[in-house]
Amino acid sequence: MHPSVSVIIPSYNRSRVLPRAINSVMAQTSPVAEIIVIDDGSTDASAELIKSRFPQVCLIQQANHGVSHARNQGIAAASGEWIALLDSDDEWLPEKIETQLAALQRSPEFLLCHSDEQWIRRGVRVNAMNKHRKYGGWIFEKCLPLCAISPSASLLHHSLFDKYGLFDEQLPACEDYDLWLRLCAYEPVLYVDQTLIKKYGGHEDQLSGKFWGMDRFRIRALEKLLKQSELPDNYRTLSQQMLNKKLKIFIHGGLKRGRTDAMQPYIQLQQQLQAHLV
Repeated sequence: MHPSVSVIIPSYNRSRVLPRAINSVMAQTSPVAEIIVIDDGSTDASAELIKSRFPQVCLIQQANHGVSHARNQGIAAASGEWIALLDSDDEWLPEKIETQLAALQRSPEFLLCHSDEQWIRRGVRVNAMNKHRKYGGWIFEKCLPLCAISPSASLLHHSLFDKYGLFDEQLPACEDYDLWLRLCAYEPVLYVDQTLIKKYGGHEDQLSGKFWGMDRFRIRALEKLLKQSELPDNYRTLSQQMLNKKLKIFIHGGLKRGRTDAMQPYIQLQQQLQAHLV
């Protein structure tokens, strides 16, 4: 008997692409236990679309609180042993869940699995840069520069959220970067070297294009990790070094753009950090 899988799909005004995501789950060669869509205060009739076209989907409607809160609501409602995340603008290939479950069955010591991905921007397939290469094993160091795991490619044991916490609802972006740091500091990752998802980019409502200075959220995640976690010494050193690097680049860019006042807290943080690094 296959382990049960709950699929969590947060969505905000994505009625145009949401059916593609849901259909890709329903087309899986290994059926999932439940599909939970969290409608995060949409104003584009997303909820009505789901009710009429996908009555089998568990729909949670809420006021707009952001993607982290939406995912957390879905995880709290999920009954499956495994949690599969899917962004509403992405798409799974049909064998995604079956392939990952088979890999986990062969390697039961892993509680987190991810796969390779295909990128499509404005309808055209593009090749990922080398910095986006995927890895397995103890990948904490790979998680420090940028988000090393695509949420839509991940399959996580439900117990991980009890042990390491949910998505940080104080982060409006880079919330996945924050989660992978917390998990990968203590857990190895199983990597399936197959393309199992399609990631669609280039549209106007992507979070990556909504906020200026995305690294400020990564800086916040690193600062929080160093304050709250009992990291192994080598991971702590690597985290401090990455935080210092990101602060240097972020402050330089902010001052260059005339954001002098906004940079002051980051300059103070950099000074405090460098005092520990000397």
